[in-house]
Amino acid sequence: MPDLYAALKKYWGYDSFRPMQERIVQSLLAGNDVAVIMPTGGGKSLCYQLPALALGQTVVVVSPLIALMQDQVAQLGDMGIPAAVLNSTQPAEEQRGVIRAAAQGAFRLLYLSPERLARQDTIDWLRKVPLAFFAIDEAHCISEWGHEFRPEYRQLSSLRENFPDKPIAAFTASATKRVRHDILEQLRLREPHKYIASFHRANLRYVAHKCDKESHPRLLLAALRACEGESAIVYAPTIAAVEQTVDFLADRRIAAVPYHGQMETAARRRNQERWMNDEVRVLVGTIAFGLGINKPAVRAVIHTSLPKSVEQFYQEAGRAGRDGLPADCTLLWQPKDAGLLAYFIEKLNDPAEKERAWQRYHAIRRFVEGDRCRHLQICTHFGQVPKWQRCEMCDVCGNIPEWLKAPSEKPLAVKKKRKPKAAAPREEPIPVAAGPARPAQARPAAPKAPDRDLVEFFKEWRWRTAQRAAVPAYVVLSDAALEDLCRKQPSNLRELLGVAGIGERKAELYGGEIFAAFEAYRNGARAAAREVSQVSPAEETMRLVAEGKSFEEIARIRGRQFSTVINMAADLVEKGRLEYRMEWVGEANHRQIEEVVRRLGSQWLKPLREALPAEITYEQIRLVVAFVRREEAK
Repeated sequence: MPDLYAALKKYWGYDSFRPMQERIVQSLLAGNDVAVIMPTGGGKSLCYQLPALALGQTVVVVSPLIALMQDQVAQLGDMGIPAAVLNSTQPAEEQRGVIRAAAQGAFRLLYLSPERLARQDTIDWLRKVPLAFFAIDEAHCISEWGHEFRPEYRQLSSLRENFPDKPIAAFTASATKRVRHDILEQLRLREPHKYIASFHRANLRYVAHKCDKESHPRLLLAALRACEGESAIVYAPTIAAVEQTVDFLADRRIAAVPYHGQMETAARRRNQERWMNDEVRVLVGTIAFGLGINKPAVRAVIHTSLPKSVEQFYQEAGRAGRDGLPADCTLLWQPKDAGLLAYFIEKLNDPAEKERAWQRYHAIRRFVEGDRCRHLQICTHFGQVPKWQRCEMCDVCGNIPEWLKAPSEKPLAVKKKRKPKAAAPREEPIPVAAGPARPAQARPAAPKAPDRDLVEFFKEWRWRTAQRAAVPAYVVLSDAALEDLCRKQPSNLRELLGVAGIGERKAELYGGEIFAAFEAYRNGARAAAREVSQVSPAEETMRLVAEGKSFEEIARIRGRQFSTVINMAADLVEKGRLEYRMEWVGEANHRQIEEVVRRLGSQWLKPLREALPAEITYEQIRLVVAFVRREEAK
């Protein structure tokens, strides 16, 4: 067997493995099929990257996101490990070059999408590649019972038929018993070695709070202000909600960037990089954001509506606290969220799909409305049977954040323990890595904090270095490595190699610059103060209206959907901050809409829409409703 610890230190810069990693690597080196369920941040990628290096052959990694594959290839290149990605965005000649090099065994890792792997021509040229095994990332996507089922993943079932002698490794962060069985069956794994880590994330505080339309924005602000200066993710249910939340926060001087599927790829990637590089601390995204995000120091993940499933919540909330330090996972939900989920479930045509959706719906409702420890609920949902009943790290167990405690509210009563009901089918116990039978009662102690000015100085250096290389900042150095670097302040190469996360290749690439940066800091250099725009979205919208810009032009200038701009303009009209103009909807349309609004009332838009001609839009109605409400308020 190769010296795994030497490779781990040389390329990754680590002295030891995380729990279960070494056993998984050994299984793959021995040629076994493997199924790994390991929570977000557990170090899954190293489990297939290290065997690829040790075996000296090519591991084909199947991943659902092009951007994630590109970033991992850049990260591996920085570590001195030859890797490549093949996808439709590359020029034809570049694709042919990758295929030729792969056949010659040039890569240790080759990243492909499931769609690419389903093509017969891909199967044909892969047969010429010196393959070690296949690694299926986000393997829950193969199961119809999974919360992110993708039909193209089903085609991976042909891998066993096309490459009968090659091992297959399946990796996922969240899979219930039923999904685990489906993964094994679909991929036709042969006597796989199964590794299932504990689903208990002791450093995360789970809070699920039912609120109303009025308290919801106030609580969102309070939750973000409670982690002032730290990175946070806010999940919103729709593209419109993402944009409106970003504008709402910006009007209150909290800089945030949006991330959703309808943004141009370059803009979406730029926003992600700004957040990764700490240029802005809050990212507001749909569920499109998050796969493969490698930012350990996220102190808060806030859901602004009810997720579709416990798995979705667990996976997204799990992007907090990957550095092992305390973090908050907050779910602010309203009764209308449940109604909306139910509405879309009823729209499903396939009876089996509808039944699966209803099961997920009832599970997430039990999670947010139940009186059992939330950590315990999550563990049992995934089939783990803990020996403890209370975590002391969720609101049900009495650990309520200060920002959620109103002076007039009574303290949350801690409910007595009671035996769980036996109504739901019991899942098989999960064998988990050895550890304490009971979760820690106190938040883990943080390591000695480095000089914050020095950290900011090196973050700026990392950002400039990443800009030159056209890669995300974490490819240069992870947050954890940067913190350890500033804590240890190495003065020579041997000490630099003692920094966790800096291997020989990174030391060779960046050592000279790092030592020069330390010298500059000692001589008085500091990070440049970052300018934060003080122009609020509302002020910018009013300025553009005053300049005579149409709402379509404002949407393009501000990078927002047309409906988002209309909603902001309507709000400004209602508040008396923007004068209504009849030419926005046309005089005839205005008269017609106003008559219906005054007759039917302005509380709901849908009855107004049904009472008006088809050519009149919701946006026009929204503007006239704002005008009428303002007139009535005078």
